[in-house]
Amino acid sequence: MLLHIIARGKIGRGPEAELVDRYAKRLAWPHKITELPDTGGKLPAPVTPGVTVLLDEKGEQLSSMTLARRLERWRDDGMREARFLIGAADGFDEAQRSEADLLISFGRATWPHLMARAMLAEQLWRATSILANHPYHREG
Repeated sequence: MLLHIIARGKIGRGPEAELVDRYAKRLAWPHKITELPDTGGKLPAPVTPGVTVLLDEKGEQLSSMTLARRLERWRDDGMREARFLIGAADGFDEAQRSEADLLISFGRATWPHLMARAMLAEQLWRATSILANHPYHREG
Protein backbone atom coordinates (compact mmCIF):
# COMPACT_ATOMS: atom_id res chain seq x y z
CA MET A 1 0.00 0.00 0.00
CA LEU A 2 1.30 3.42 -0.97
CA LEU A 3 1.54 5.96 1.84
CA HIS A 4 0.96 9.30 0.13
CA ILE A 5 1.45 12.59 1.98
CA ILE A 6 -0.22 15.45 0.12
CA ALA A 7 0.61 18.79 1.71
CA ARG A 8 -0.21 22.40 1.03
CA GLY A 9 2.78 24.72 1.01
CA LYS A 10 6.38 24.31 0.01
CA ILE A 11 8.64 23.00 2.73
CA GLY A 12 11.86 24.31 1.17
CA ARG A 13 15.05 23.71 3.09
CA GLY A 14 15.28 23.76 6.82
CA PRO A 15 14.97 21.63 9.92
CA GLU A 16 11.40 20.53 9.16
CA ALA A 17 12.40 19.37 5.69
CA GLU A 18 15.32 17.46 7.19
CA LEU A 19 12.98 15.67 9.61
CA VAL A 20 10.50 14.76 6.87
CA ASP A 21 13.35 13.46 4.73
CA ARG A 22 14.88 11.51 7.63
CA TYR A 23 11.67 9.62 8.38
CA ALA A 24 10.66 9.18 4.74
CA LYS A 25 14.01 7.50 4.06
CA ARG A 26 13.36 5.08 6.93
CA LEU A 27 9.95 4.02 5.60
CA ALA A 28 10.06 0.48 4.25
CA TRP A 29 6.61 0.84 2.69
CA PRO A 30 6.12 2.54 -0.67
CA HIS A 31 5.59 6.25 -0.11
CA LYS A 32 5.28 9.52 -1.94
CA ILE A 33 5.14 13.18 -0.94
CA THR A 34 3.27 15.66 -3.09
CA GLU A 35 3.43 19.39 -2.44
CA LEU A 36 0.69 21.72 -3.61
CA PRO A 37 0.61 25.52 -3.52
CA ASP A 38 -1.10 27.13 -0.51
CA THR A 39 -4.12 27.81 -2.71
CA GLY A 40 -5.21 26.28 -5.98
CA GLY A 41 -3.41 23.41 -7.59
CA LYS A 42 -5.03 20.11 -8.33
CA LEU A 43 -4.97 17.10 -6.05
CA PRO A 44 -3.39 14.07 -7.71
CA ALA A 45 -5.91 11.49 -8.85
CA PRO A 46 -6.51 8.93 -6.12
CA VAL A 47 -5.41 5.35 -6.52
CA THR A 48 -8.37 3.03 -5.99
CA PRO A 49 -9.23 1.39 -3.83
CA GLY A 50 -7.84 3.78 -1.28
CA VAL A 51 -8.52 5.79 1.83
CA THR A 52 -8.26 9.52 2.47
CA VAL A 53 -7.10 10.82 5.83
CA LEU A 54 -7.15 14.52 6.71
CA LEU A 55 -4.95 15.99 9.41
CA ASP A 56 -7.51 18.18 11.10
CA GLU A 57 -8.02 19.81 14.47
CA LYS A 58 -11.42 18.07 14.71
CA GLY A 59 -9.90 14.65 14.14
CA GLU A 60 -9.32 11.68 16.41
CA GLN A 61 -6.17 11.56 18.50
CA LEU A 62 -4.77 8.14 17.65
CA SER A 63 -1.98 6.38 19.49
CA SER A 64 0.89 5.10 17.38
CA MET A 65 -0.37 1.56 17.94
CA THR A 66 -3.89 2.48 16.79
CA LEU A 67 -2.53 4.13 13.65
CA ALA A 68 -0.46 1.02 12.97
CA ARG A 69 -3.56 -1.19 13.28
CA ARG A 70 -5.51 1.07 10.89
CA LEU A 71 -2.73 0.87 8.33
CA GLU A 72 -2.60 -2.89 8.79
CA ARG A 73 -6.36 -3.23 8.29
CA TRP A 74 -6.35 -1.03 5.21
CA ARG A 75 -3.41 -2.93 3.73
CA ASP A 76 -5.03 -6.29 4.48
CA ASP A 77 -8.35 -5.08 3.03
CA GLY A 78 -6.58 -4.43 -0.29
CA MET A 79 -6.31 -0.66 -0.19
CA ARG A 80 -3.71 0.43 -2.71
CA GLU A 81 -3.21 3.95 -1.34
CA ALA A 82 -3.60 5.77 1.95
CA ARG A 83 -3.64 9.50 1.25
CA PHE A 84 -2.77 11.83 4.13
CA LEU A 85 -3.75 15.42 3.40
CA ILE A 86 -2.30 18.40 5.25
CA GLY A 87 -4.14 21.63 4.56
CA ALA A 88 -2.94 25.20 4.38
CA ALA A 89 -3.28 27.66 7.27
CA ASP A 90 -7.09 27.58 7.20
CA GLY A 91 -7.31 23.78 7.16
CA PHE A 92 -10.25 22.00 5.56
CA ASP A 93 -13.88 22.94 5.13
CA GLU A 94 -16.85 20.81 6.19
CA ALA A 95 -17.34 19.39 2.69
CA GLN A 96 -13.74 18.14 2.58
CA ARG A 97 -14.05 16.71 6.10
CA SER A 98 -17.23 14.84 5.21
CA GLU A 99 -15.61 13.25 2.15
CA ALA A 100 -12.62 11.91 4.11
CA ASP A 101 -12.47 8.38 5.49
CA LEU A 102 -10.72 9.52 8.66
CA LEU A 103 -9.76 12.75 10.41
CA ILE A 104 -6.74 12.64 12.71
CA SER A 105 -5.29 15.24 15.02
CA PHE A 106 -1.92 15.56 16.72
CA GLY A 107 -3.53 17.06 19.80
CA ARG A 108 -5.42 20.17 20.71
CA ALA A 109 -2.49 22.52 20.13
CA THR A 110 -2.16 24.32 16.82
CA TRP A 111 0.84 23.08 14.86
CA PRO A 112 2.52 24.79 11.89
CA HIS A 113 1.81 22.75 8.77
CA LEU A 114 5.54 22.12 8.27
CA MET A 115 5.78 20.59 11.74
CA ALA A 116 2.62 18.58 11.10
CA ARG A 117 4.27 17.14 8.00
CA ALA A 118 7.34 16.10 10.01
CA MET A 119 5.17 14.61 12.76
CA LEU A 120 3.12 12.69 10.20
CA ALA A 121 6.23 11.28 8.52
CA GLU A 122 7.52 10.17 11.91
CA GLN A 123 4.22 8.56 12.88
CA LEU A 124 3.99 6.70 9.56
CA TRP A 125 7.53 5.39 10.08
CA ARG A 126 6.68 4.41 13.67
CA ALA A 127 3.41 2.70 12.67
CA THR A 128 5.06 0.68 9.92
CA SER A 129 7.89 -0.20 12.33
CA ILE A 130 5.32 -1.50 14.81
CA LEU A 131 3.82 -3.69 12.10
CA ALA A 132 7.29 -5.02 11.26
CA ASN A 133 7.86 -5.86 14.96
CA HIS A 134 10.77 -3.44 15.08
CA PRO A 135 12.23 -3.45 18.60
CA TYR A 136 12.52 0.36 18.75
CA HIS A 137 8.91 1.04 19.51
CA ARG A 138 7.88 0.82 23.13
CA GLU A 139 4.20 0.93 23.96
CA GLY A 140 3.69 2.51 27.34
